[in-house]
Amino acid sequence: MASQREIFDVSGPLHLLNSFDWRNTFHRRSVAACLVQGVYVLEKDRQRGSNGHEHETHASPWWERFHFQLNHVLVDDSDLSYFGAIYELKYAHPFFYQSSPLPPRYVIAFRGTISRSLTRSEDMRLNLKCVFDNLEQSPRFRTAFEAISKAVANVGARSVWLAGHSLGASIAMLAGRNMAKSRSQLETYLFNPPFISVPLEKMIANQTLKHGVRIAGSLVTAGIATAVKGRNKGPEEDPFVVLSEWTPNMFVNPSDPICAEYIGYFQHRDKMERMGVGKIERIATKYSIGSLVSGAIGRDSEPVHLLPTAYLTVNLSSSEDFKQAHGIHQWWQQHFQWQSKLYKFK
Repeated sequence: MASQREIFDVSGPLHLLNSFDWRNTFHRRSVAACLVQGVYVLEKDRQRGSNGHEHETHASPWWERFHFQLNHVLVDDSDLSYFGAIYELKYAHPFFYQSSPLPPRYVIAFRGTISRSLTRSEDMRLNLKCVFDNLEQSPRFRTAFEAISKAVANVGARSVWLAGHSLGASIAMLAGRNMAKSRSQLETYLFNPPFISVPLEKMIANQTLKHGVRIAGSLVTAGIATAVKGRNKGPEEDPFVVLSEWTPNMFVNPSDPICAEYIGYFQHRDKMERMGVGKIERIATKYSIGSLVSGAIGRDSEPVHLLPTAYLTVNLSSSEDFKQAHGIHQWWQQHFQWQSKLYKFK
């Protein structure tokens, strides 16, 4: 039986149906989150079908209410689960094509972990791959990136969006990074993306102590990076500089230990600039200790969760529990308090 959170008319953003505006950043974010939710419900519908409840489907309203059609379902070869979907916009009022930002032609969305028996094992295995920066080697990512590459080749980067939640945000982030390195910047929506590090933002309440720990971490990381990498390459050869042209939209909740560290990661860069030691942080922000250790032993590993640029939105409303803080539903709710800021690598 479906939960109420899977049913659009119960938990979806009904307030947008009669006033949707593609130029409105909240509306664009909301539809991206709904399309990700559509992937979650697609997979849960599939699992119910495998248990003999084929008539019980609830996924289609999550995209049809915004005039999208389901173009293709992305299937993981390892467990045959639905992990993503390619949605095609059937109609948008001609008015919205007269000025930027334009509506997308395709939105490619990815779900996160589903803790049910049919998907738990493979989803958790992929979460571990995220921790060790080798998600790119998984069949799921390869399927996703092939679909993205084909869509961009067909209609151009400006007409393709990426969206993902949790593990799905890691897939969207890695794919967006790879496309950006080839000079194709896709509009991207990352909901509760995992930050692979000790969650200082949640662990240390004292701001002075937390800031001190971050400064020490930057000094250590920059020192190791300088020793391991040698003389820095020129800006034209630096992939972090190339990547800075891409500005993904990132959505985090400070009560969610999985993604909260992004708040400190970006704020710390600003603080280091104000302290006059921005040069140190510009080195440290590119690396994790794990990636540097891998590099030192001859196994280059790029920390894919570290970004030079992002438009960060923080949900300042209180969350009752982890499930609410990490949930996709918060990102289309209109009564929450938001704080947004553009962070750009200099």
